[in-house]
Amino acid sequence: MVNSPERQDMANAIRALAMDAVEAAKSGHPGMPMGMADAATALFADHLKFDASAPDWPDRDRFVLSAGHGSMLVYALLHLTGYADMTMDQLRNFRQLGSITAGHPEAGHAAGIETTTGPLGQGIANAVGMAMAEQHLAAKFSRDLVDHFTYVIAGDGCLMEGVSHEAASIAGHMGLSRLIVLFDDNGISIDGSTDLAVSDDTTGRFEAYGWQVLAVDGHDMAAVSAAIAEAKADETRPSLIRCRTVIGYGAPKKAGTSGVHGAPLGGEEIEGTRAALGWAHAPFEIPSKIADDWRLVGSRGSAARHAWQDRHAAADTSAFDAAMAGDFDAAIEAAIQGWKASLEAEPQKIATRVASQKAIEAILPACPALLGGSADLTGSNNTRGGGQEIFSKDNQAGTYVHYGVREHGMAAAMNGIALHGGAIPYGGTFLVFTDYCRPSIRLSALMRQRVIYVMTHDSIGLGEDGPTHQPVEHLAALRCIPNLLVFRPGDAVETAEAWQCALSAKDAPSVLALSRQGLEQFRLSNLSENMTARGAYIVAGGEDDRQVTLMASGSEVGVAIAARDLLASDGIAATVVSVPCLELFSQQDAGWRAKVLGSGPRVAVEAALRQPWDRLLGDGDGFVGMDDFGASAPAGDLYRHFGITADAVAAEAKRCIG
Repeated sequence: MVNSPERQDMANAIRALAMDAVEAAKSGHPGMPMGMADAATALFADHLKFDASAPDWPDRDRFVLSAGHGSMLVYALLHLTGYADMTMDQLRNFRQLGSITAGHPEAGHAAGIETTTGPLGQGIANAVGMAMAEQHLAAKFSRDLVDHFTYVIAGDGCLMEGVSHEAASIAGHMGLSRLIVLFDDNGISIDGSTDLAVSDDTTGRFEAYGWQVLAVDGHDMAAVSAAIAEAKADETRPSLIRCRTVIGYGAPKKAGTSGVHGAPLGGEEIEGTRAALGWAHAPFEIPSKIADDWRLVGSRGSAARHAWQDRHAAADTSAFDAAMAGDFDAAIEAAIQGWKASLEAEPQKIATRVASQKAIEAILPACPALLGGSADLTGSNNTRGGGQEIFSKDNQAGTYVHYGVREHGMAAAMNGIALHGGAIPYGGTFLVFTDYCRPSIRLSALMRQRVIYVMTHDSIGLGEDGPTHQPVEHLAALRCIPNLLVFRPGDAVETAEAWQCALSAKDAPSVLALSRQGLEQFRLSNLSENMTARGAYIVAGGEDDRQVTLMASGSEVGVAIAARDLLASDGIAATVVSVPCLELFSQQDAGWRAKVLGSGPRVAVEAALRQPWDRLLGDGDGFVGMDDFGASAPAGDLYRHFGITADAVAAEAKRCIG
């Protein structure tokens, strides 16, 4: 390994800041930043296209620290290259309340952090989505406007996680040549040597996925830089560069051990590290020459940015700018209103999954940024609109992705697409398989990204596939995720409105829980207002003269309406409330909530667990639904077997009235 003194000093600045910040916090992971400092220096100084003074420049390269526990690596790089908000005080306040230097990188906390990482494997999977978005937009708008790479630093843990396998397979199949992963192959995990848990051929696996695989000494900056150049030159495959490194490089006693993975070095070891590296400077002190060298790196991309701005100014970029802005609200509203007008003229009894497809087809001309897909369930999810071309290695302008049976990889990639900008992702599978997607759905919500999850076969109503496919607890599990909108529309009108709500929610993801079975349209007139946006509203019965309120979502709205008719025959006045989105209802003012709910007894009905309905139910109120797993049988038989019927709802209402 021969690095120039100047470059070695630059890398050692990263090491010093990492160990100092972790020591000050008495918490963190100094080992990975110290081990990857050389490779990161080669990447940033020789290749990464960015301008620290313009963090949101659309054509910047994306850098993802998938091994998010090594967060001080990216914080040090952002500070050294001159990002204005990443001050030395922020580094001193690493992992402290109110700082932008959280324990793991958090998108939105600081400029230059492209995604939230920490759960291992999510970052590399997000990067696959970013690379998809880059190549999709380049195919749509030309390389004059979109011409950048996505770089990842991933560790052994990232590549162990199943989501990375799914995402890597997608990347190879799609020929995402603008994706380059630097694999920090240090052979150490928290428990010790990776030999404790891993014996597979990592590089062989990536070659089998269709990746270019290169291997270098991760401490040889010239070798790393040359490998990156070779990876960039491959126009058909993503690239994995295996960087053999020593975790905690420079630490005299702890380097190469798990002792630097998740704990401060300690004062004595830090002094030894300073001596070993020849770093004779106080904590958090960066000599001016080294600081200047790094600031030159941070400004190097200014010329490329200005050249891009010139090309942008000289071209008709209205479609590109609209895609990057992602605001199609007016056009979407007009499209939805047109579709609802047709439903008012000709009501339809259709499954909400079918209604969703019709809504997609109405929206697509109004929102050309939509990039849809499904995890091998296109015909069941009804996620592909007429005329949508397939996104593939040979047609990256296509707007529909066949993700394969990779639900988790799909969800994580959609997060990356949303974070990149320029495309609005939606993807489908069965609602029960949100179990496979949940970590990425949670991160969608945490990062406040507009990602739309089209989850069909939403209840025991899917029938014969049985309890493995019947999601009885999944609505509850999703509804407890903060900042996630869960829609369960009850007819074609509510489905269209749910799509409009999901697309207008710029800072929150949405789940559309959709039925397999056909549902009667109960919204028949006065369809101009989006009532789903209210979260809950009266669909049958009066506001004032009611003895009981029947609340339902999805397919059970029809059950509640039938129960109201039974109660009316017995002289009991019931009001039916459709609740397509509990989260939006909770955001309404007290007056609306009181108007909808009334003051008397309430009964909720949903083919799922009761738990989330307890937000609206009090002592003495009733619930008709599931308290166990389902069974395999025709849908109608299941509803009768589990007692989710109009008769049961009417009986429960009578009990509550007393």
